[in-house]
Parts: sequence; structure tokens; C-alpha cells
Amino acid sequence: MKRPDDKRSELDEDICVHIFATSAAMLGVCMTVVGVLHVVVVMRNIDTLADDLLSVNAMVYLGACLSAYWAMRTKRKGRNRKLEHIADALFLFGLLLSTVATGIITWAIARI
Repeated sequence: MKRPDDKRSELDEDICVHIFATSAAMLGVCMTVVGVLHVVVVMRNIDTLADDLLSVNAMVYLGACLSAYWAMRTKRKGRNRKLEHIADALFLFGLLLSTVATGIITWAIARI
């Protein structure tokens, strides 16, 4: 018979898998948008803070990805929980930065 802690552990591991995969995908999205944004900046001769913000955002997603990976690979429960919380917080912060960068890009392009 499983204890409630066992079920919680399964759920947390599942969350780490999702954070790992999604933050890696979002890292790729940030890299792609930075590349496309640089083309727009050169063609339209505009300057925006969004590419810098997206570069920082990519590093935040990398931190979430690495924390989630380390949490899945570690054997010690205490470290695992701490790493899960770090991965979760970094991922949510990355989502916030993505939203802010999207707004900056939208307003910068609308001004043209």
C-alpha cells in the first residue's frame, strides 16, 4: 500500500520531467526569436530592449532546465525537493520574462 508521500513524490517527479522538457523548448524559442528580432532590427533600423531581455530569459530557462534535470538525477530526497522548487520558480520567472518581452516587441513594432 502506498503512503501519501509516495504519491506526492511521483507527482513531483512528473513535474520535473515537464519543466525539463518545456524549459528546453522555451530556450529554443528564445534563441529563435532573438535571431528573427535581429533581422527586424537591421531591416527596420529600430532599437529595442527585447533581444537583451530574451537573452536573459534564455538563461533563466536554462537554469530551470538544469535544475529539473539535476532534481531527476539526484538520489537524496532533501536535495531533490529543493531543486524542484528552484526549477519551478525559475520556470515561472521565465514565463513572466517571456510575457514582458512579448509586450516590448509588440509595442516596438507598433511604433514603426
